[in-house]
Parts: sequence; structure tokens; C-alpha cells
Amino acid sequence: MTTSSMLNAPSIFSYRKYWAHRFGIAPELPMTRAEMDDLGWDSCDVILVTGDAYIDHPSFGMALIGRLLEAQGFRVGIISQPDWTAAADFKQLGRPNLFFGVTGGNMDSMVNRYTSDKKVRSNDAYTPDGVAGKRPDRAVNVYSHRCREAFKDVPVIIGGIEASLRRIAHYDYWSDTVRKSVLLDAKADLLVYGNAERQIVEIAHRLANGESISQLVGIRGTVHFVKQLPDGFVLKDSTDMDKPGVVMSAVDPYQEQPACDTATASNTEETGEHVLRFSPNLLKGLDRAKTAIRLPAYEAVKDDPILYAHASRVMHGETNPGNARTLLQQHGRRLVWINPPPIPLTTKEMDGVFDLPYSRLPHKAYGKANVPAFEMIQHSVNIMRGCFGGCTFCSITEHEGRIIQSRSEDSIIREIEAIRDTSPNFTGHISDLGGPTANMYRLACKDEKIEAACRKPSCVYPAICPNLNTDHSHLIKLYRRARVLPGIKKIFIASGLRYDLAVESPEYVKELVTHHVGGYLKIAPEHTEQGPLSKMMKPGMGTYDRFKALFDQYSKEAGKEQYLIPYFIAAHPGTTDEDMLNLAVWLKRNGFRADQVQAFLPSPMSIATAMYHSGKDTLHKVSRTATDIPIPKSVKQRRLHKAFLRYHDPKNWPLLREALQTMGRADLIGNGKRHLVPSFQPKLGTSPAMTTKAQVFKTKFTGWDNNKSNGKHRQRAVDKKK
Repeated sequence: MTTSSMLNAPSIFSYRKYWAHRFGIAPELPMTRAEMDDLGWDSCDVILVTGDAYIDHPSFGMALIGRLLEAQGFRVGIISQPDWTAAADFKQLGRPNLFFGVTGGNMDSMVNRYTSDKKVRSNDAYTPDGVAGKRPDRAVNVYSHRCREAFKDVPVIIGGIEASLRRIAHYDYWSDTVRKSVLLDAKADLLVYGNAERQIVEIAHRLANGESISQLVGIRGTVHFVKQLPDGFVLKDSTDMDKPGVVMSAVDPYQEQPACDTATASNTEETGEHVLRFSPNLLKGLDRAKTAIRLPAYEAVKDDPILYAHASRVMHGETNPGNARTLLQQHGRRLVWINPPPIPLTTKEMDGVFDLPYSRLPHKAYGKANVPAFEMIQHSVNIMRGCFGGCTFCSITEHEGRIIQSRSEDSIIREIEAIRDTSPNFTGHISDLGGPTANMYRLACKDEKIEAACRKPSCVYPAICPNLNTDHSHLIKLYRRARVLPGIKKIFIASGLRYDLAVESPEYVKELVTHHVGGYLKIAPEHTEQGPLSKMMKPGMGTYDRFKALFDQYSKEAGKEQYLIPYFIAAHPGTTDEDMLNLAVWLKRNGFRADQVQAFLPSPMSIATAMYHSGKDTLHKVSRTATDIPIPKSVKQRRLHKAFLRYHDPKNWPLLREALQTMGRADLIGNGKRHLVPSFQPKLGTSPAMTTKAQVFKTKFTGWDNNKSNGKHRQRAVDKKK
């Protein structure tokens, strides 16, 4: 990757192997002392603690990190879903020689357990047989405390999505408070954020070479405590860069705006909105590598939503590894030091990580138990990581970064062949070739210097940056090579498609639609109205319409009946009741019925979460006098917004009728095709069948029958010609 080469990061495979490499490769990383004995180990060098079942597959973080450390010569044990009420399970593999590595799992433990309505989920996809309750709330904190209790003198290093998104003071949706950096709450020694390969390899080797955990400072992608500003550093206050309290002036929509690296706002014809771009020139003349930006202290942001929003804006301006500076935030008497993001892996390094000897199976201890998450991904292949989309509700950029890291075509083909040749229940179908997005493979800025200097929050909003390479030819070539492999019957593309990029390459859309869609293709316009779309940093429906036209054209040319499945978000910051009504009318007019809907969940550190907490549009400078934006927070309003997405469900009709009457839209209540909800209410009993009148409405006026859509999509599009 260009950024990595510019910053001269040493290869993660360039270290001299630790002496324990003589023990060789474990068939699977041990979870018991008996397995350690079989391997000839008297101890583990590193013990990884996770809230997930241990699946030896590169889609599971602990397996990937464990196998990478094993490749460095270290003996790695796994403690999976331990009993967190006591320290006994944390002692089962003995004392690790170097450190405990702690993660809540592939999902944030709070998101894993609670819905957006804060209701307890009934299952856990990362647990054998989907059993819920196998991990504690705020698992990183609890596991870290138990590790410390088990072996007081062993360093505790936290990482994964849960720690990564809580590295600074952050708004916590479940308690409706701003919480401290998780480094303090977990009482850990070091926090690793983002993709952890580069950091964890350096940490392990330095500890193995005799350094203490307190000496491991300044490693990119880590967070630790400092007692004072290190020698040679210059401290700048965050308000020097983004002064809270000043409202950004409007920008002439006809004035040409620079593509990158400006301190102005940019305009979009679709939204008329202006998105702030932070400028490195604000601290011109200072050495970035020796500049630390002081964010408002935890004690300040926890009680002041405007300061919190300001801190969020500054933090998001420091996410490009090519120009990011160190952040500093005081928590009481402690100073939390957030080093710049890790350098992205090169393609060669990515290949090395994914070519490690994974068994690609659940640990034998689970027997015949089914782990739902494994069933979903066992025949999928991750081809890239990162996302430059910048959607404000998404945490990918905060965790994986916006620089796309891609594997080589050969490495991907090798993994497909390994699945074909070793998976016990492979039927010839690859369920996905993708990653955070389906079609950002090998896309990057056209100019390395611009990429390293750019502070835009998105490369595709408000429009695709002219410096972005949108060439899909590498991906097309990969698809064509993969699908002709012997023994491969079909390759599906199931990752979220960035359709505003896809329309730039009609050849790609044709390839996708002709060969890699299984009847349905899911995409995420997220909304139809410009109010919420402008707060999401998502393209308008005009782009969706252009993609749909290509999709329909190439489906017809291929002689296939295929449908787009659009996904939408309810209750996002910036959304009014009228916005949701208009979306519902669009769904009805286009014949879509959502069986499952997504309500906005404020994840820690996201831009949309700062909007939710502050009530301001944090894509602009924030102030106490700035205009408030609509924030659907009340239970009743969130229920209403979800009900609009499921306008077809009789359970929602009373709520929708009441809302429509209040909004002065009683004209949408009736039994005709132009109406959104009927005027009658069926009797809902235990019988799965609806009353005759309700059934007539359901089939005649919405075009839907009782049949569920096939497979996992759980939605069904209607061919309006029928």
C-alpha cells in the first residue's frame, strides 16, 4: 500500500523468530493444559482471551492474531468465553510469559447483547448453538480485571473493536453518559486500536527482548498513559484547529472547491450541504511527528455535549496515517496518549497474514455444535479491508481506517482452492468475495502525496473525489479467474456494494449482475430524503436510480429475473417524521416490504453518535447557538420511524394512523392503492392467517403474499409488471 511504503514501516514478517518456533505449528491453538502437553509446551508466551467461540479462521480476530504470533515463533493459547465471575478460568493455561491479550470478540459486547431499543437479544451468533449470555457486558473491562486478578504482574493488553472504539472519552448509548477511555476502566497497561498486526508483533518481540510494558510508548496504533509531554514534542490545543462556538459561513455553491487538503467546506448539488475538511496547514511549520493535540479533558466533555462534539471533530481529522498527529486527553490525574493510526499493511503482508495455516474450523472442543457466525462465513473470502466511504453512522473508518488494504489475486485464489479442497461440507459455492465493501478492492488515491496529506472524511461524498481511482478492472479480473476454477459452481457477492462507485464502471456492474447475483442483491441507500442523507454522508437517490437502471438492463440481457434489495435506517440523526413518511411512500410505490429493519444505534466514537449526543450537525463547526438538528431519541418516535419502514405490518397500523392524522396526512389512510395503511384493523390472534379483508389488502394493494423470501435476505421485491 502506498501509505505504508511512504512511511517505511518494517514488514511484520521481518523480525527474527522467537526461540519457541522450534515447537512447530499447532493443529489448532490450545485451549487446555492437556493440549499444551500434547504440543510439548510447559507454558504459553501469550494468552489471548476472547468473548467469541474460538474458530481457527482468518475472519475471527483472535485466530488471526494468534496465528500471526505463532508465525513469529511464540506459543499462543486461547481462553474462549471464560466464566468471568471468578479468576479460575483465567488461570487454566497458567501464567503467560509475555502478556494477556484481551478482546470482547468480533462484535462489541454491548451491541452483541442489546438491540438498538436496548432489549436483550435472544441469541449470540458467535457462541456454540447461538446460546446467549456467554459473555459479560463490557467484556473487555471484565476480562481485563479477571486477568489481573489471576496473575497480578502480567501485562494486560486490550484490543479489538470494543477497545478500539472506546480509546478516548466516548458517548455510551446504553448508559446515556460519556465514559472514560476504556484503558482506564479496564485497568489495562496498553490499548491496541485498529487492525492490530503491526502493533502486536512489535509489542511481542520487544517484551520478549526484555523491555517492560512501561517502555512500550510511541507505537503507532496504541494508547497508553504518560506522566508528562515527552521531550521534543510541541503541544497544541484542539481549539487552535477547530474553534467551538463559531458557525461556519455558507460557501458559494458555484465556486470551484479544491479536491483535497483544504480548510474550506465543499458543496454537493444533490444536498446543498457543506462538509468540513480539516487542513494540515493550520499547524504549518510544525513537525507532525512531534506534535500532540490536546483534546478537551474527560471531565469537560462528559458534561458538555458541545465540547464532546468538538473533540469528536478533531479526532476524526486525525485518522489518515499519512498525516495524523498524536492526541492527548486528560482523565483526572492521568494523561491518555493516543498515538497516530497504524501504517496499513502492504499487499505482501496481507497475503502473509491470510496464508497462515488456519484449520478454518471451530475448535474440536465444540464437537458438533453449530456456531452461527462460522456457518455464515466458512465459505467466504476476505479480499480487502478498510473503507473510504466515511458514512457517519459506521465505525469501519475509526477501526480499520480509510486506506484500502488489498490481498493479491494469487492469495485469494489459493484460499478459494483451500476451501474447495479442505472444507468438509463445501458444495461448490463461495458465499462471498468481499470485505467491508464489495467493490473497493485495489482502489486508492491516484497520487501518493495527495493521499498522505488529505484530511477529507470521505473520498466519495459529497461527490467522488477526482483524485480517486475508480478502476474496477482488477476486481473484474479476479471474479473471472475465480469463477472458472475447477470445482467452483458459483461465487456470490454478499458484501455491501458501494453502488455510487459501481456506476463509474458499467463493465463491473454487468460482470456482477450476469455472474455473481443469486436472484437478489442487497445495497444500502439508507434513506430517500436529503435531510438524513446529508447527515449520513450518503449519495442521493439519483445515484441509486442510475445503478438500478444498469442492474435491470444487465439482468434482462442475461435472461435473469433478479431484484435489488435496498436497506434503510430508521431514526438516524437529522431524520424527521416527514422524512420517514416519504420513505414509506417510496417503499410502497416501489413495492418493497422490509421484514427486518435497522434502527440507528449510536456506536462509540462515530460522527453520527456525536450528532446524537450534541443535537448539532458535527459535519460543521459546532456552537451552542448553532441550529439544532432533529434527533429521534424518544422511544415513541423511534418506534414510529421503524413502523414507517414496516408500513405493511398490521401491528403498526394503529400507530401509523395516529401519526398520519397528527401530521395532517389522513389522505394516506384508506383501502386503495394510493393509501399507505388501511382504514380497518384486522383481528390478530394466534392463527398465522390474517382476516380475509386484511389478506385482500395485503395482496391486492401491496403486491405481497404470505411467502417469505428465500435464504438470508428476508425481503422480497415485487415485479410490478405482474
